[in-house]
Order: sequence, then structure tokens, then C-alpha cells
Amino acid sequence: MARRDEPKVERISEAEHAVMEALWEKSPLSAADVCDRVCAQRDWSMPTVKTLLSRLVAKGAVATEAEGRRFLYTPLIERAAYAGQESRRLVDRLFGGRPASLFAHLAESEALNEDDLAEIERLLKALRS
Repeated sequence: MARRDEPKVERISEAEHAVMEALWEKSPLSAADVCDRVCAQRDWSMPTVKTLLSRLVAKGAVATEAEGRRFLYTPLIERAAYAGQESRRLVDRLFGGRPASLFAHLAESEALNEDDLAEIERLLKALRS
């Protein structure tokens, strides 16, 4: 469960999200460590990673700590907390703030399979008890 004292972070781009995923997987990491994890699969260079890390620091999503001549980066928000913020933004923006409308849309567009429906039913039962 996300902690209430975690900062709300402005929306991050898809590229920034790839960097965050690397940091959520393991941290702290240097820019070179982040590049080792994401550059090859995304065809990025070290300057790209450094730019993305700088943006994330400016947004309050990542903290830096000097270690000798390099900086180490650590996420300031947990993955689950950010996913919760983004989920709420999606529901508010596209479904008038009604999560049920999101589920109805997914069901009507056949985006939910039987396993998804069973998992949702389990979650609803857990919430009600």
C-alpha cells in the first residue's frame, strides 16, 4: 500500500518512466548504471539518460546524492504510489472520476478475459470483507 506521506509527482513521460522502472528495480544507481539497464533496448545514449534523470529530479520523482565524482539516483516515490496517481488521473480525465465506467469500458471492448474478471471479482470480495 502507498504511504500517504509520499510526494505527488507531476506526470512523467514514457521515456522518464523507463528510467523510473530501472530505479524501482534497484537503487541507488548512477547514470551509467541506468544506461546499462535501458540504453541498448531503447537505442539511447548516456546524454539522453542524464537529461531524463535531470527532468525526474526537477519533478521531485528522484533524489540525487553525490558519491565522489558521480551522482547516485534514488526514486522518491514508490512504483505502486505512482501507479495509483496515474490510475486516478486516467479515471478522472477519461471516465468522469468513476472507476466503474473504466471497468464497463474494458468489459464492453472485450479487453477483459475470464482470468481478468475472476481477479476483479476476488479483489471486490476482499474489499467488501
